[in-house]
This record gives sequence, C-alpha cells and structure tokens, in this order.
Amino acid sequence: MSAPDSLGAYLTWGPRSGRADSERNCVSNIRPPHGLTYERAAEVLAALMTESRRLGLSGVGLKDTGAALEG
Repeated sequence: MSAPDSLGAYLTWGPRSGRADSERNCVSNIRPPHGLTYERAAEVLAALMTESRRLGLSGVGLKDTGAALEG
C-alpha cells in the first residue's frame, strides 16, 4: 500500500544496468509516525550497507539479521 508521504531507500552492491530486483534491498515505509522513523531507517540502512560491503553482495543473499535490524 502506498502513501504519498512514505519514503523508500534502495541498496544495490555494484550497481549497473541490468541488475535484477532480487539483487537489491529496500527499506520502505519510512514514514514517521506511522512507519519507520528517519533515525531507525538510517540504522537499518547502515547495518545493511555494512553487511553488503563485508559480503560483497546485496539482495536476497543479504539477510536482515544484524542487531540494528532486529528492532
């Protein structure tokens, strides 16, 4: 469901033309007070970026298991 005041952020390791959706991560529903706060979204994105860099990948291979992602 879309909301006009909702943000989403996409992360792709090694972005280039032709990347599949399954190679991207999305943090969506950045929409205080009804969704993620900006601070929480930044924490989640930072955790995803850290793991993405460590593993050299993004998308379905990058699981949301970091401490910042637990809630």
